[in-house]
Order: sequence, then structure tokens, then C-alpha cells
Amino acid sequence: MRVITQQTLGGPEVLTIVDVPEPQPLPSEVLVRVKAIGLNPLEARLRAGEFPLIGQPPFILGWDISGVVEDAPGTWRFRPGDEVFGMPLFPRAASAYAEVVSAPALHLARKPASLSHVEASALPVVGLTAWQGLVDLGGVTEGDRVLVHGGGGGVGHVAIQIAKALGAHVIATAGGSKRKFIEGFGADEVIDYTAVDFTEAVRDIDVVLDTIGGDTVERSLEVLRPGGHLVTAVAEEDSELAAKYEAAGMRFSGIAVDPDPVALRGLVELVEQGRLRVHVQETFPFERVADAHRLLDGGHLQGKLVLTV
Repeated sequence: MRVITQQTLGGPEVLTIVDVPEPQPLPSEVLVRVKAIGLNPLEARLRAGEFPLIGQPPFILGWDISGVVEDAPGTWRFRPGDEVFGMPLFPRAASAYAEVVSAPALHLARKPASLSHVEASALPVVGLTAWQGLVDLGGVTEGDRVLVHGGGGGVGHVAIQIAKALGAHVIATAGGSKRKFIEGFGADEVIDYTAVDFTEAVRDIDVVLDTIGGDTVERSLEVLRPGGHLVTAVAEEDSELAAKYEAAGMRFSGIAVDPDPVALRGLVELVEQGRLRVHVQETFPFERVADAHRLLDGGHLQGKLVLTV
């Protein structure tokens, strides 16, 4: 089978396609013939060596997959032929930039019939991040005011829909060019951060979901109601900032997404109800992974990028 690997850290050009033996699934694992692979900004940072989450090269990147089960030894959860998707093993290496992946059955779910493999592969990382941030940590309920920073990105556009499904009033920040895109996912208000200071535009926010980082996290303290909650997917290890929030009577939570079959089934349910969809900005064939990573490096994406296999 073919995999995309790298022998050194660096730019997109370090990604190369090689042939390796197929993995052998352990008991409780399934062998998945991959149809599509969702790409995430984290993978570009790992490729470049910004932090050693999965060690030093050689390694194979990737977590988001959608495909067809080929073998399922020792597990009752799936059978050969089942269409599945998920985010196996994170933060350990899942080696998902591959034609075939062996993954724990518990880390996968049946692909909703209404989603293509491309769409399904784009959902797990961003969907689980948004779900765990808003449902598990944020505890968002009907009537809450939720502010999503980076509403046009992968996590952001999914988070808007999850918050709306929970009954929240949703405000999102983004560049002005993304206004119609974000409104299309149900945002009640959109703040163009290039023209308006969000701290002057909103107040009494119950939950802020941050996907941006930088001074946005600290400044969000100004818009929370007393006892409000900031959940960040970017500055989760900033203990000084957490202490500042706590001293002000606010809650501060960092989220590092993890495989979660309950949340994954929750996402499936929303998809099947027609309340959640994922936007794929562009697809690339497996062989053009370097081009896809160049686009990842540029940032400012709308939704997700996907490799087709």
C-alpha cells in the first residue's frame, strides 16, 4: 500500500509517497480501506517541527479518515464492507495519510449515508473539538449566548451549528469576506474583526469558544458575563491566563481533543437530523499532498481540505 511519509522536518516538499506493507489489525481493531483523509492545520505544524507531538521523523501524519472496513478480527462492532469514519488514536500517531489504516473499532462510527466519504473525513477532528468544547466542557444549554472565535474555520463553522442545535444564540468573529459563509451555518451575529473590536460589540457572553489564540484569548475576558466560561483549543496550557480568569471569577478550560465514541455518535445524530454539515473548501488527490499542505500553511481557510485516495 502507499503512504505519505517524511524523513525530515520542513516544508510541504518533505512529504513523499512510498510503498509499505499493510498494517495488521490487533483484536478490537479494524482494517479500513481509506477513501478520503481530512487535513488539519496541526499536521502542517507537525510536518514543520513546531512541536514534537508524535516524535521525530520518519513518521506518517494524519487522523481524520473515512473508508470501508476490510477486516474486523475479534470485534463485533463492524463487519467487512461497513462504511466508517473517525479520528483514531489521537494524540498518538494514527498514520492516516495512507491507503489502509488499522484503527481501534471504538474510535470509529458508521458513516452517515447522507455524507460522502470526502465530507465524512472532514468532520472528526473539528467536530469532536467543537462538541467537547461546547457540550462536555462548556455545558451550553438553550438560551446561552455563545461567542465563537474563528467562525469560518474548520472547528468554527461546525461549532456554530452545534451551538445552534443546543439552542444557543451564536455570535461569530471572522473576516468580513466570510460573513455570508458563516451566516449560512446559522450564526445569529457576525463580527468582522478587521473592522470592529469584538470587545466593544458584545457583552454578557456565557461561553466563548476560541480557535484563534493570541491576545484574543485574554481579551475575551472582557465580554464574558460573571461566572462565564472560556474554552480554548489553542492556549490550553497557559496557566497564567487560566489564573487570571479564575481571579476574575470566570472559568477557563483548555481542550485537547481525544477520540470519543459518544461524541462521535452525537455528531452522526446531528448530521442525520440535517442540523450539521461540514464544508470542504477543496479536495486534492493523494499524489498532490504537498499542494494541499501549501494551502494549509497559508491559513485563512473556509472549512476543511481533504485528500482523496
